[in-house]
Amino acid sequence: MTLPTLIAQTLTEDIGSGDHSSLAAIPETAKGKMKLLAKEKGIIAGIEVAKEVLRQVDASISMQCFKNDGDEIAVGDIVFELEGPARSMLTAERTVLNFLQRMSGIATVSKQYADAVKGTKTKILDTRKTTPNLRALEKYAVKIGGSENHRFGLYDMIMLKDNHIDFAGGIEKAIDATHDYLKKNNLDLKIEIETRSLEEVQRVLKHGKVNRIMLDNFTPEAIKEALRQIDGQYETEASGGITLQNIKEYAQTGVDYISIGALTHHIKSLDLSLKFIAL
Repeated sequence: MTLPTLIAQTLTEDIGSGDHSSLAAIPETAKGKMKLLAKEKGIIAGIEVAKEVLRQVDASISMQCFKNDGDEIAVGDIVFELEGPARSMLTAERTVLNFLQRMSGIATVSKQYADAVKGTKTKILDTRKTTPNLRALEKYAVKIGGSENHRFGLYDMIMLKDNHIDFAGGIEKAIDATHDYLKKNNLDLKIEIETRSLEEVQRVLKHGKVNRIMLDNFTPEAIKEALRQIDGQYETEASGGITLQNIKEYAQTGVDYISIGALTHHIKSLDLSLKFIAL
């Protein structure tokens, strides 16, 4: 889905038959200014999305930006100012804030995780735990915050997780069936496989034919042992039970990637507000 289409659908959902509050209370000729005010410290994200919302609501609304996507903001900072028809700005207000607040919340958390592993080789990855139809924007916000994107969807990488392995009848059968499928369909996709124990890591190493090994719910000590056994033959990824409080310990094991569902799944929207500016 393109951004203009997504915005159009979002506005249709919100406006419906009309912004009757603004139509009722605000004169048609009324013009004015509004400011986006930061009420919480964080990383701003979604300004370009806000511009598209405003363009679709009323192209005559002008925006003067004082911050850009990826900039740190503090309480009291003015991110941008709007000027134009009062009705139109009020109609766009909530949609603008919904996108900006959620994307900024994701970017802020993403930066916290990225900063927590500085000085190590580990990169932080997001997951598919995103809001339906908002994945592209949420993954964009992850990158603004300094972390990286994992696969975008089910179609651009093979990930054989526990349920795939169990339904397939085991690690070896899952890997072999995947290679048969890729060859039959002339697909060139990387293969990642989840392991739940050091015994499963050994089975993957013996069988081969993958690109990355996920170490799921391993302790840092178990990851160190797994990495010793893998010995650089494959990319490695840790996942499960990893938080801001313990992520540095996991990163110090030398694992290549750590995937964090909380980047998009358990986030708090950043507190921002659009306020009337008295002229």
